[in-house]
Amino acid sequence: MANVNKTTVIEFVLLGFSSLHKLQIVVFCFVLLAYIICLLGNITIFLLVRIESSLHTPMYFFISTFAVLEIMYVSATAPKLLAILIQTDNTISFYCCFSQSYAFNSLGQAECFLLCLMVFDRYLAINKPLHYCTIMNSRFCSKLAVLPWLLGFTIAMFPTVNTFRSDFCGSNEINHFFCDLEPLQDIACSDQFVNIMASIGIKSKEGKMKAFSTCSSHLIVASLFYVSAIVVYVKPKGSHHDKFLALTYILVIPAVNPFIYTFRNREVKNALRKVVRQLIKQLQR
Repeated sequence: MANVNKTTVIEFVLLGFSSLHKLQIVVFCFVLLAYIICLLGNITIFLLVRIESSLHTPMYFFISTFAVLEIMYVSATAPKLLAILIQTDNTISFYCCFSQSYAFNSLGQAECFLLCLMVFDRYLAINKPLHYCTIMNSRFCSKLAVLPWLLGFTIAMFPTVNTFRSDFCGSNEINHFFCDLEPLQDIACSDQFVNIMASIGIKSKEGKMKAFSTCSSHLIVASLFYVSAIVVYVKPKGSHHDKFLALTYILVIPAVNPFIYTFRNREVKNALRKVVRQLIKQLQR
């Protein structure tokens, strides 16, 4: 018997923070400010590492890669959230919804693996100082930096494809501000047991990775990201606070990360002062 596609939904409605009514403008201002700070902070770190020769080390190479990943990760959801908050467009097509879901989850997976890679780099630097430069050469670092992207985009594909193949024949309203897998599974008509187990399994594995952290900055960043994500994805679903918790690891933490890496790191602060002084001199000429 031929497989009949029961999907009748062609677009979804993202409810976002509609329950807040007039307070949505306050959330809009907060989200816009956090998004701008995240973009400026991570772009600054990326350019600083590229410009300043003293930062041409494996640790800062990974930090600059992390900055690029943060920009993409936040940009997967923030622009649409801003549009929803000012009530210009709270709908998203079926295919765009799953594209956003895949991008968000794959970039989130890649970020988790990259954090672990940064911890591995610090482990070698602290425990194998005599062999560190030999092991972490530029070619090896470049190969390592590709791994989080490959793993993230590969692992996220399975739960996304499984959810995409589900039947959506009822309500098209998603009680979230972006197309995450859990709210999509909530409105699907078909059984989602396998998809839910797959999603939780991925997140819990990521949570265990924080145990390998050996550097204070990495510990702060990893803990903030993992703990907030675990609370959302491993706890019983259906909490009214899911959307606010999601804002924490989707937007707030990426906006704070540049300050954690900058203000807790003397080399970065010195490099930033040096670049600023050079720019001032050039402007005075």
